[in-house]
Amino acid sequence: MRHQNSVMHQILKLLPWDRFAASVENHEADRRVRKLSTKSQLIALLHAQFSGATSLREIETTMASHGARIYHLGATSPKRSTLADANALRSASVFAALFAELLKQAHPGLRRHAGEAVRLIDSSRVTLNSLSRGWAHYDTTCDGMKLHVVYDPDAAVPVHFAVSPARENDMVKAGEMPIEAGATYVFDLGYCSFSWWARLDAAGCRFVTRLRKNSPTRVIEERTVAAGSPIRADRVVRVRERLHHTRHNPLAKIDLREVHVVIDTGKTLRLVTNDLTSPAETIADLYKTRWEVELFFRWIKQTLKIRKFLGTSENAVRIQIAVALIAYLLLRMAHAAHARTPGLLAFARLVRANLMHLRPIQDLDRPPPRKSRDLNQQELALC
Repeated sequence: MRHQNSVMHQILKLLPWDRFAASVENHEADRRVRKLSTKSQLIALLHAQFSGATSLREIETTMASHGARIYHLGATSPKRSTLADANALRSASVFAALFAELLKQAHPGLRRHAGEAVRLIDSSRVTLNSLSRGWAHYDTTCDGMKLHVVYDPDAAVPVHFAVSPARENDMVKAGEMPIEAGATYVFDLGYCSFSWWARLDAAGCRFVTRLRKNSPTRVIEERTVAAGSPIRADRVVRVRERLHHTRHNPLAKIDLREVHVVIDTGKTLRLVTNDLTSPAETIADLYKTRWEVELFFRWIKQTLKIRKFLGTSENAVRIQIAVALIAYLLLRMAHAAHARTPGLLAFARLVRANLMHLRPIQDLDRPPPRKSRDLNQQELALC
């Protein structure tokens, strides 16, 4: 009978193990390690993401029950204390580097099509418990962290991520994000920074965002809008020359487009962009795509494990976030390559139910085949 690998084994084949090994060596992640290698740590954390395990004890128990199949993955079943120490002490940069390498496989056209790309920027807050207060204190009511993401809506994958305490302003991480020349960036009010917008414009990027209510503009040109359209105003404007009466505004001499659009709730949004040529409806539609990054945040929070963390230190949280995004890429790649299941969520549920079973990943939506021994027993019963 032909040997069949477990479902998890088939998914892990998508990882660039050679690049991961090089990263482990560069970061000296396995230096003086005796019990749990970085590879075993990664497989344990991915097993938790795919299986839905919510605690270190559950990871230890479930992986020990599949000891032989874990061995064939090239890993060892961890003890919870050893895994906790690895999450707290081993550098999260190793796993962030693996995410970047895997992204090249999941999104091979990322660099080639950057000039035509749309990038959605947003952040989502995740509440942490009081044990993380030392680094993630927010206010008297809660402690938390933020996951910052640059998201590609066409490929449905994050192309960059960062983690910060919830108290940190969104613009701190946005200013550190790499800028892809020629790409279109769409973001909300949390990223209101004229100096950063000027950097995007200087890189040949188009941006679409909203203006704050207290941001005055000077009208250069008023354009006509169609009657009955949700577009209520379309004008070429310039922003004020100085910020807070002391700093020069680097965006002051750049013509911008201000578009007022009425959304389904009846609210009027005041959009601003450096695109002076596209129809106003196109600008409004671009801003509407922001909803897709919100759906991405909801998906990973409900399907993967980033609501309950396996450690309380900042390093442990960063590792778990990186591994969760790696798991997301792996699920999307496996679904695209093998599955006939119509949706990614249904595929993720099938993977969870069959994770350590010896079944072809492309047949997860089919009933498992009966064993020949069972068939023989049925035949004898019919005689």
